[in-house]
Amino acid sequence: MLNTPMSNGPIVNVMTVDVEDYFQVQAFAGVIRRADWDAIAPRVEKNVERILEKFAGAGVHATFFTLGWIAERHPAMVRRIVAAGHELASHGHGHALVDSLDAGSFRADIHRARAVLEDIGGVAVQGYRAPTFSIGPRTPWAHQVLADEGYRYSSSTFPIRHDLYGDPDAPRFAYRPAGAALWELPMTTVRVLERNLPCAGGGYFRLLPYRLFRHGLRRFNRAERRPGIFYFHPWEVDPEQPRTAGASRLARFRHTVNLAAMSGRLDRLLGDFAWDRVDRVFADLLAPTPVAPRLPEPVT
Repeated sequence: MLNTPMSNGPIVNVMTVDVEDYFQVQAFAGVIRRADWDAIAPRVEKNVERILEKFAGAGVHATFFTLGWIAERHPAMVRRIVAAGHELASHGHGHALVDSLDAGSFRADIHRARAVLEDIGGVAVQGYRAPTFSIGPRTPWAHQVLADEGYRYSSSTFPIRHDLYGDPDAPRFAYRPAGAALWELPMTTVRVLERNLPCAGGGYFRLLPYRLFRHGLRRFNRAERRPGIFYFHPWEVDPEQPRTAGASRLARFRHTVNLAAMSGRLDRLLGDFAWDRVDRVFADLLAPTPVAPRLPEPVT
């Protein structure tokens, strides 16, 4: 594990977007069948356009962890992401939870996603984020499979306790999983009373007062001297999205809480901190390890 602070200068944090549509979220998996996805009117492209405009106005570049399923249906959107100077990365192909797959099925999913993204985007894809942060103790093989498939980093673990995801015992900072030649970049947490509290975006960013989140990220930057990692989804800037019938009250609350405030909060966040892509912020970690030249055999 990387135990030393990454920087002694100004901290640049990591901005990331998990590119999926509103009907693909895990909270609705029990009421919206995968077989019906193509029959639902997509909203992702319009929402990504909103995000690209925000980023351009703020001078921010980000990493877009994109589903292969989405890329196949919205190739022009993927190309616009790349043309705007953002990093294209993988969110898997079909938004299947990693801990619901075996190693072979996981390999097929991430292989297909990377091939689709690289073919459409015309750039190398080196990063991966698991749907719903579903890499953890139940998937000890996942990091090695990612490395075997050519990925250089994953940002798929969340060291918190949560009913849907998380591993509170996971490392809080960048580390190399045992035996795997890639880096895991965990989601940001702050340590309070010997507990890890989330400070990485998503539903928590919409639920908590903005000033509290800002305080948490500033505290993390100041105390740890490391970049934080923030994430959100395109559907979170879309308060007009259809409501999903049949979902539980908790699922509906988590999905819709403060959607109308998200756009303004995001504008404040972009102005209050410095942001960049994963591959740039962690460039020193992700640089290929030089291979020592092979010395000639001694003459005997």
